[in-house]
Amino acid sequence: MAYIVHIEQATRENSYFRKVLHTGKHSQLVLMSLKPGESIGEEKHTVDQFIRIEEGFGKVILDGRETSLAAEDAVVIPAGTKHNVVNTGKKELKLYTIYSPPNHIDGRIHKTKADAELDEEDEAFGHSR
Repeated sequence: MAYIVHIEQATRENSYFRKVLHTGKHSQLVLMSLKPGESIGEEKHTVDQFIRIEEGFGKVILDGRETSLAAEDAVVIPAGTKHNVVNTGKKELKLYTIYSPPNHIDGRIHKTKADAELDEEDEAFGHSR
């Protein structure tokens, strides 16, 4: 089924750590908001991932190499790459990510990073921290 959204507006308005917007057969659209100093946590997926920053400042760490990020930057993370995204700014870091294939349960919302860490769904999707 097709899905249409004003992605910039939805990303900027999101205040949840993770919010799954849409899950298709081969991909998944997820919004994220990181508080100042917060990170997604080092992880490695069995899926490819695309990340676009809409608002804020941060850095991405890919297999130990750091790169600064700001609004309108994008990152493509191949499956198997150890990675982390960290908010280095003073305001929330707003981003959206596309997983291919899907990486989270459809419709899942984690209001905080702590909620995400307590959720055992990650094991079902085969990625590790």
